Amino acid sequence: MDALEERLGYQFEKKPLLRQALTHPSLSAEKKGAGADNQRLEFLGDAVLQLVLTEYLYGELPEDGEGRLTQTRATLVSRKALAECAQRLELGGVLRLGRGEDANGGRERESNLADAIEALIGAVYLDGGLEAARKVVLLAVAPVLVDAIEGEDTSNPKGRLQEELQAITRESPVYRIVSEEGPDHLKRFAAEVVWRGRALAIGYGSSKKIAEADAAEQALASRGWE
Repeated sequence: MDALEERLGYQFEKKPLLRQALTHPSLSAEKKGAGADNQRLEFLGDAVLQLVLTEYLYGELPEDGEGRLTQTRATLVSRKALAECAQRLELGGVLRLGRGEDANGGRERESNLADAIEALIGAVYLDGGLEAARKVVLLAVAPVLVDAIEGEDTSNPKGRLQEELQAITRESPVYRIVSEEGPDHLKRFAAEVVWRGRALAIGYGSSKKIAEADAAEQALASRGWE
């Protein structure tokens, strides 16, 4: 825990928040007295992450329109990007997992890592406020943020997925929202991308558009059609 705080550049006043942020639901399900899991913190952290990155991109990309800003943010908050950030922080090694999840590769699972970094951001926000959370977010996503600001072509995953699939057949992928949670001002959507009757991936985000973009990004990463 101390080493993680050092990597984050942030010391928690309320250590139980850090512990909760690293507690996967599988541990709470298996072990009595394990404490609360990180799902609520993940929900909060997602909103804080969106706010910090929106503000940052708005200031750093003054010439870009709403569409480009939305695409860049969607790339930064995709499961793949967040998992990469979590790996650099070595979050996998400190996750609190149930035995089954641990034995099945839970410490390397992309979804667990992405969820944990969002929960960690939520925990920092509750412990130290928005300014502390902003510093942690910008530190955590710095490498992918540089690529986005410098214009690396990581935007429009839906367009790139369509190009890949239409090179095989003219049929386009179809997106559908499979779940919607949270109050109106803090929605959390899950979108599934389907092609030729086959589900390729599920993505998540604070809007339908972001969830669909994340689903396309996951499909491009897994290449389940091959």
